[in-house]
Amino acid sequence: MQVDFYFSFRSPYSYLAAAQAEALVAEWELDFVIRVVRPIAVRVPGFFQTVNPLWPPYLFRDTTRIAERLGLPYRWPSPDPIVQDRSTGEISDDQPHIGRLSRAGVLAAERGKGLAYVRSVSRAIWSGTINDWHLGDHLALAAAEAGLDGAELERTAASEQARLDAQLIANEIAQAESGHWGVPLFLFEGEPFFGQDRLPDLVWRMQQRGLVARE
Repeated sequence: MQVDFYFSFRSPYSYLAAAQAEALVAEWELDFVIRVVRPIAVRVPGFFQTVNPLWPPYLFRDTTRIAERLGLPYRWPSPDPIVQDRSTGEISDDQPHIGRLSRAGVLAAERGKGLAYVRSVSRAIWSGTINDWHLGDHLALAAAEAGLDGAELERTAASEQARLDAQLIANEIAQAESGHWGVPLFLFEGEPFFGQDRLPDLVWRMQQRGLVARE
């Protein structure tokens, strides 16, 4: 069975969900098709300037305890995948990190390695085990772990930027048409499941449709 997995590299919940999705693939006869989207902060200018100020600290508290429960290493990344003034919430027009990550994620999905790639790269970004994840060979090593050539991804992402950006927009349109705007979002047979905490509901629904365990 196939599930569309809408994923953002700036979403800590997407990082937490990718690890759980990987475990589900090992257990069940299913496949997650990665649909990379840009973070809402980039898609909706001014979003963090209007959001309730209680939300960001709660988000960090919530994601920290989920990571602890799941046994996953976790720390807010350095650098942040988006360029943002943390004091004002203002988002820079220049976003080199998230563009680089998102285009490579689209390519990885096209090569049939989407879940492995976002799992490996998001671990490099969010686990706290790597500083300056954007420098050196950190992303190349993460790509290799997913069975991909990181240098080739970088070259192709640079040469096909317009096409890949158009695919990101197409993913975002399809996401909205599914009935939700956030990530991580899972879409199965037209039914959206929002949030990593809805994965048990997703599996339950798929079992109703005949999902079977791997032998």
